[in-house]
Amino acid sequence: MRKVMTLAAFALLMSASMTLAAEVEVRMLNKGAEGLMVFEPALVKVEAGDTVKFVASDKSHNAESIKNMLPEGAAPFAGKMNEDVAVTFDKPGVYGVKCMPHYAMGMVALVVVGKPDNLDQAKAIPQTGKAKQVFAALFERLTQQAAAK
Repeated sequence: MRKVMTLAAFALLMSASMTLAAEVEVRMLNKGAEGLMVFEPALVKVEAGDTVKFVASDKSHNAESIKNMLPEGAAPFAGKMNEDVAVTFDKPGVYGVKCMPHYAMGMVALVVVGKPDNLDQAKAIPQTGKAKQVFAALFERLTQQAAAK
């Protein structure tokens, strides 16, 4: 009986470890290492099935996808103000994320899931204000990281 229970526990642990997806935390901050009104980190790489948890570390922030700046077939998301939101990314590609009230101040982020097949499409989405500069820097970092591999 004890041997059967041990084997069952081992099988359960093995199946759980094979299906565990990662969770990455991104903080929404009034002030971070990169300046004012930021997601930290602002560039996140995950695999399909992983979850990114946007944590409302400071008040007056939300995290939401940017229209048309996500892979084809991916569901848009919008977190509520002052609340954490966990998003599971199932489709590979590049996702643009913004804090709605602080978008013009450059509070944006990129989530890259697996292979970024929609990179050119994401780069082509028009941005305004400081968000345009921040996205240019994030795309440059992404390009440099890919070249370094």
